[in-house]
Amino acid sequence: MAAIVWLVAGILLTAAEILTGDFTLLMLGGAALVTAGVAGVFDPPLVVDALVFGAAGLSLLLLVRPMMLRRFTGGQPQLTNTAALPGRSATVLEQVDAHGGRIKIGGEVWSAIPMDSTELYAAGETVFVMKIDGAHAVVWKGV
Repeated sequence: MAAIVWLVAGILLTAAEILTGDFTLLMLGGAALVTAGVAGVFDPPLVVDALVFGAAGLSLLLLVRPMMLRRFTGGQPQLTNTAALPGRSATVLEQVDAHGGRIKIGGEVWSAIPMDSTELYAAGETVFVMKIDGAHAVVWKGV
């Protein structure tokens, strides 16, 4: 019976990895599957199951997960949402000055202000996103 519980837990944890993408649940799911195999073959007491799960989980988390992260993410965390915008180029849609304006970053339209409040960027110019400040992209034309 314990082997079935570990098997179900392993399958659910592995499937839940789809929601996170950081390989933690995948490693725990793998540990649960290893424990299911041990429980199915040897039928040990619950304490031994817990020790097998702990050892397998720690081994996978400390040894396999870092290798997978390096392999699939290049060793660098993937920046998403507003963290991925600084450094990108944008096209000015409406004049950007100290009072605001509009730019297009990729396919999204953002409110923008210049990094230097004395600067003025006309429609059609290319600027670079320096940072995101609240709902505004702080932009700079550069040299």
